[in-house]
Amino acid sequence: MKRLLKISAYVLGSVVLLVAGVALFVQLRGIPDYAYDMPAHIASLEVPKDSAHVARGAVLGTTLCKACHLNNEGKLAGKMLEDIPVVFGTAASLNITKDPVHGIGAWTDGELYYLLRTGLRKNDGWAVFMPKFPNMSDDDVYSVIAWLRSNDPALEPDSREFPPNKPNFVVKALANFAIFPPALHEKPIVAPPASDKIAFGEYTANAVVSCFVCHSANMATNDEVHPELSAGFYGGGNPMLNAQGETVNSANITMDMETGIGKWTEQEFVDAVRYGKKPGGGMLAYPMQPHTAISEEEIKAIFAYLKTVPVISNKVERYK
Repeated sequence: MKRLLKISAYVLGSVVLLVAGVALFVQLRGIPDYAYDMPAHIASLEVPKDSAHVARGAVLGTTLCKACHLNNEGKLAGKMLEDIPVVFGTAASLNITKDPVHGIGAWTDGELYYLLRTGLRKNDGWAVFMPKFPNMSDDDVYSVIAWLRSNDPALEPDSREFPPNKPNFVVKALANFAIFPPALHEKPIVAPPASDKIAFGEYTANAVVSCFVCHSANMATNDEVHPELSAGFYGGGNPMLNAQGETVNSANITMDMETGIGKWTEQEFVDAVRYGKKPGGGMLAYPMQPHTAISEEEIKAIFAYLKTVPVISNKVERYK
């Protein structure tokens, strides 16, 4: 018996030392440094900046960029991110105006492309908090860059800047063991045609709007490269925060009849996504916001795609 207790004590002590060692490693190492290895064909990239690309980029920018980067003065100079789950600490978005010092005015098209794909910034490390778009079509990424170069008043140079983010231990641990910069695709990425409704809906939901990021189980277990591998894929329950710091769990948007949106009509889904309206009346709670820039065609395609997603029975405690 004494021998067993002795062995158990040794094992427990070894485990404690191992955990302590790993924790110390994470704390001291922080966010890993990755080589800024931008391929030559991206370094020399110059995206088309015609009106069609700028217009498409404005749609994508309104949907993807303004939610995090637009401040109260209507400038894309960054702000505190109030809806990050508590476990990830606090963070602020960066200045993406055309200011050459504090914003992205001096960035090349290739540097912007590389950032949007991988989250890697020249001389400034890895943007852990920033969403990455490894599966967005090349043309849509070009459109975002074209819009960032446009005359949109929100992008006019602004010198405001928040202090550098200081990731907490949880973020450092995830960055060391769970999440990594996505690799670049070897071949060009082309969006499916709108006529292929389900494929187009999958592309819009997963590669463009990234609906799964909020509507899966937890941001810590999401997979940006293979969204369908995210835990609780579209089953909701991800604890978000509203502007008052209250927890708002994301909704289950699989087609489960009792706990999801299986009883919703296509029009109810369009009204919810585009205008923030609940099917039973009232408005959806922040951080869900109206996506007025997305077309009805795109939202209907998302609804068609969600009908193909494996159903999850997950009763989410909704915000009241």
